[in-house]
Amino acid sequence: MHDILSGIMTQQDLLSIKQRFGIIGQSPLLNRDIEVAVQVARTDLSVLITGESGVGKEHFPKIIHAFSARKHGPYFAVNCGAIPEGTIDSELFGHEKGAFTDAKNEHKGYFEIADGGTLFLDEVGELPLQTQVRLLRVLETGEYLRMGSSTVRKTNVRVVAATNLNMRQAIDEGRFREDLYYRLNTVEIRVPALRERKEDIPLLFRKFAVDFCNRYQMPPLSLSEEATRLLQNSYWRGNIRQLKNLAEQMAVIELDHQISADTLRKYLPKEENQQGIVLRNPAQEATGKDYSHEIGILYNMVMQNRKELQDLKNLLSSQPMHEITSEPRTVIQTPADSDEWENGEVIDDSEERKVNNEEEEWHGPSIEDTSRELMRTTLEQCGGNRKMAATRLGISERTLYRKIKEYGL
Repeated sequence: MHDILSGIMTQQDLLSIKQRFGIIGQSPLLNRDIEVAVQVARTDLSVLITGESGVGKEHFPKIIHAFSARKHGPYFAVNCGAIPEGTIDSELFGHEKGAFTDAKNEHKGYFEIADGGTLFLDEVGELPLQTQVRLLRVLETGEYLRMGSSTVRKTNVRVVAATNLNMRQAIDEGRFREDLYYRLNTVEIRVPALRERKEDIPLLFRKFAVDFCNRYQMPPLSLSEEATRLLQNSYWRGNIRQLKNLAEQMAVIELDHQISADTLRKYLPKEENQQGIVLRNPAQEATGKDYSHEIGILYNMVMQNRKELQDLKNLLSSQPMHEITSEPRTVIQTPADSDEWENGEVIDDSEERKVNNEEEEWHGPSIEDTSRELMRTTLEQCGGNRKMAATRLGISERTLYRKIKEYGL
């Protein structure tokens, strides 16, 4: 412990920290993040932890608190994205009796009860703008007001924040204050995505598989060499959370626990079966918006539609001409097919109808509009069950929750 706090960190120190906080992996990027967390813990600087959803950002505030001078003080974690906008100020700063209709008693906020300790603000990018103003004041002066009060209160809280948003984009779009961003981002710890820690993927899978097989009293899972390579080369959009979910599914469903690559492919999203080939959205560079989740959803839908169209073609092609009625025909054309139907025969005139895609202008629904409608329809079909809807759409429940808020569904 003395060596760690003095700034000299050995491999044994790293291993001890990982065991203490349940961190698995040997990636140099991960090790560097742990070292930075321990180093910055000795100060009172604000820390912003960034990284995609599911990478394990929640471990680092605990490390910072445990190795700080505040380790004997309180530690609270607040999910800013899970608290309704109308009550977030009350939860953070407290309120006086009668401050609003349901305020029957005074209420202490997290900045009051965490005094002398550490406050972890997860999903800080989801805070309303008015709350961001109040948070900035606390960070700069240590002062805040309860709702319904004019009495200035003081607090001594170390704030560690985390987000999976592109903060520069949020600032450009007016959803996050630039001054607050720089105040929170005194030190940034960027947690690597799982695909950046390929050497750790088999270790994580093995740990999850053992845990679930023991829990459900199943034989242990083992991967073939080809399956291991496939596991490492997949994209893992949901990161560690997705990998853990996959291990649990396989532990319960598969009767043969010697897992081959073909078996593993059944549990991977279609866009991840191509060993790391990721769909990209060319509109992102022009708009500044990331539609990667929407594209993944639409990709699955398009592939299903193409299969159904091909089945329909095969059915029509196999019918004798006299069985085809003289009723007006419905001509089905898709961007994926260059065949045209005429008198029951397929005529390929794709060469004659080639166009320059770069000169074409799309006047149909946008990706965002299509994604919104697809999510709305899926939620209705699932009776409002978000977990079921997220599974059907092939995204995480947390992403679905964020998109519901974004689209106003």
